[in-house]
Amino acid sequence: MPSSARYFVLLAVLLAASPLVLGEYAQQILSQAFFFAIAAVTVDLLWGYTGILTFGQSAFFGVGVYTVAIALAYYVEGTLATAAVVLGAMAAAALIGAAVGWLSFFDRASPIYVAIVTLALPVVFTQVILSGGAYTGSSSGLPIPPPAISIMQWYWISGGLLLLVAMVSYVFVSSDAGRILVAIRENEERCRYLGLRTSGLKIRLMAACSAVAALAGACYVLFGSVAAHSYGDFVFGTELVVWTALGGRGTLVGPILGTVGVNYVSAVLGGNLPFVWLLFVGFAFVLIVVYLPQGLVPALGSVLSRVTRAAVSREGGRGAVAGAGRARAATPQVRAAASMRATRPGEATPGAEPGAPVLELRQVSKRYGSLQVLEGVNVQARRGEVVGIVGPNGAGKTTLLRCIADGRERSSGDILVNGRHIAGLPPQACVALGVSRKFQTPNVFDALSVLDCLRVARSYRAPTSWWRRSHTLELPEPALRTVQVSGLLSLLDEPAAHLSHGAKQALELAMVLALEPAVLLLDEPTAGLTREERAAIGGVLTELAQSHRLCILLIEHDLDFVREISTRLVVLHMGRVLVDGPLPEAAESEVIRTIYVGGGARP
Repeated sequence: MPSSARYFVLLAVLLAASPLVLGEYAQQILSQAFFFAIAAVTVDLLWGYTGILTFGQSAFFGVGVYTVAIALAYYVEGTLATAAVVLGAMAAAALIGAAVGWLSFFDRASPIYVAIVTLALPVVFTQVILSGGAYTGSSSGLPIPPPAISIMQWYWISGGLLLLVAMVSYVFVSSDAGRILVAIRENEERCRYLGLRTSGLKIRLMAACSAVAALAGACYVLFGSVAAHSYGDFVFGTELVVWTALGGRGTLVGPILGTVGVNYVSAVLGGNLPFVWLLFVGFAFVLIVVYLPQGLVPALGSVLSRVTRAAVSREGGRGAVAGAGRARAATPQVRAAASMRATRPGEATPGAEPGAPVLELRQVSKRYGSLQVLEGVNVQARRGEVVGIVGPNGAGKTTLLRCIADGRERSSGDILVNGRHIAGLPPQACVALGVSRKFQTPNVFDALSVLDCLRVARSYRAPTSWWRRSHTLELPEPALRTVQVSGLLSLLDEPAAHLSHGAKQALELAMVLALEPAVLLLDEPTAGLTREERAAIGGVLTELAQSHRLCILLIEHDLDFVREISTRLVVLHMGRVLVDGPLPEAAESEVIRTIYVGGGARP
């Protein structure tokens, strides 16, 4: 059983046993903390797993509070009507959350945008409530008739709802879709160049988390019987972030323990030592941020893991035999997770007419202010070609690939992929046309395993489950071949951060090949590789061009490697194409000698 699942089992046991030892006052405090913890879980889904730092979940909590309070105070009564109002509050919060996401997550938006928008959201909410006068209760609060539910019943309701939300969240983050959330947190740019529409994913997540926070608020006002603006203000929003950070973001269990722990101890000590207690919480937050940036739960889990390993090592020979047995038992799982059925590439890739160029650049230019990086570049490439692009540093080679992979990059000129203009298209739309780019520096997801990196890359072509973790992965033949020849097949469970530079290069190449591209853009794919690794990658690239009819554009400083696999050579210098021709002629041209040996070359 995974460690997080064990934590949830432990929480369920504690929830069931607590009423046997806790008095009514403690149950009341914990019931309140449980509702707050539900909102903290939504903060963790957004911030801990997806990297979206939000201070606005308190506003959605407040939407739930005041929607139910106003409805019960003025318009409806009865159980069914109350349930309908709760659902209406969730729907309203989801719509507001989607609007916030639309404002915050547009393409090329800075991560700071969502922080700014969600900082303003609680302020706007508070002003709306305070300006409502007697209708909203203003600063005095809005009372509602309390339902006939005992404190112990509220304890079971709040605890059960928290456990349900936590378990559903755990299933979600453990699924294939949950791996995509982590990939967005780790490297959103790489996700876009893998064809993933990250903005839409984040907007849907924001809407869902907003609805859950509103559900917590709606239930909380029924429990407390008074709606107050403080339940949706900036202070409460900041507290949710602090509780999540204290417990440990990206764990689900951490925010729950942080919220429940702080609220319970605060209720016990806050009455006698209000200012000292607040000072203690602030001091503890600073210490944890500085010395335990991942929070308390990951730190405690690491300590327990070390203690367990030390205990096992002291068992001696019998423990070693048992460990070997466990290793043998785990082997089939690794093999099952590694089973991949090869598929033919290019099935869903739009095709070009026979003999027509799959990629065409017409007078492409790129400038940054007064700096002209590319000027009047004309290049054509067909299926089955490996076009080597060479030139000195600063010639504009990487910029050229960037313009092809992102239709918004070039300043002027036209770029066509399979006869279609890519002008104005973001990277994910270019992927849909068949363009796949490997970056100059290995660009993978360090927090994910090799297998999960490949699974995220493959999610563009294969359906992604939102509730389960796949144990098999289907890769197209080129990607599978890359995994095999590079030795990654034995490292599928290894975190990508632990791979060598050469293994990361091979992993990123396999990831882009998993997209089944028509045009493959490679920026120094053999940089930092050994001679054997270069030969293996070179063999894969040659096979891709010859057997799978891919069009490959290759930037490489190693001219010997370029000569081995290229069919054409394009010499780029000072942003202009100086030579574009068959390999034997271009490789022996005077321009190549002049540029690489010395003397410079004037376009």
